[in-house]
Amino acid sequence: MARRKKSTVIEDLYEITAVLPWWVGALLAIIAYIILHRYAIAEVPTTAVPGQIGHMVVDQVTKMLAVYGQYILPLVFIAGAIASFLGRRKREELVLVTGRDSSGNTLRSLSWQEFELLVGEAFRMRGYSVSETGGGGADGGIDLMLKKGGELFLVQCKQWRAFKVSVNIVRELYGVMAAQGATGGFVVTSGSFTEDAKSFAKGRNIELIDGSELSRMIEKAKTARSIQQPQADISPKIFDAAKPEIIPATPSCPKCGGAMVKRIAKQGANTGNAFWGCSAFPKCRGVRAID
Repeated sequence: MARRKKSTVIEDLYEITAVLPWWVGALLAIIAYIILHRYAIAEVPTTAVPGQIGHMVVDQVTKMLAVYGQYILPLVFIAGAIASFLGRRKREELVLVTGRDSSGNTLRSLSWQEFELLVGEAFRMRGYSVSETGGGGADGGIDLMLKKGGELFLVQCKQWRAFKVSVNIVRELYGVMAAQGATGGFVVTSGSFTEDAKSFAKGRNIELIDGSELSRMIEKAKTARSIQQPQADISPKIFDAAKPEIIPATPSCPKCGGAMVKRIAKQGANTGNAFWGCSAFPKCRGVRAID
């Protein structure tokens, strides 16, 4: 694994936010602004009081940092959120593109960075929580850390088009697994493995995934996900659109909107005829003719 250059706090915050869900970064930006803005507008003493000089200096420094930090820190979180969103889109696009190519040419043409993104997304689709360690190069060490059911799994990605993955790579992973107490591990390549590598992996809870197996894993995960996602039921809308309007058997009163009952006229020109009368009679005298 290539040695990383020393990073600043701002760079570390950006990188951490970039691997979190994008909405987490947006939420952190809002929280950071609210908290720092409160300190930025707070009144601090400007006159030294005997015995309180140290407190005054701390308050002044805190206010100064908050004045600038209320803008800088949210921008860092927003940038990380954007990177997270774009990274997610990139991973989904890689899954879609490679899934369409049954020949495997697209998979073999990926850069090692794209290959690691694809592998990480493939494991996410299998229900793992994935942390991308930023391996540091095409020949880096542990590229992904997986968690599932409280167990840790390590992944090495080898985007090798012309060479078979040797037993040394598998041994290296096994040693890191033992050092970190990992339950299992995976070596994923777009190519293939030597027979020695396959023999060493047996019985050591190490799964070797070559290019064709990776393609099958992605397709299987895509199929399982599509089955689990509920389909929108449009039949009620179609039925409602085609269904004629149904008039209730008992109409409502035209005056008060209450229920109506059948009555028989006992006087006047309609004596003996039935009609709808309001159930609240005599308080309400609403009537309807019976068709």
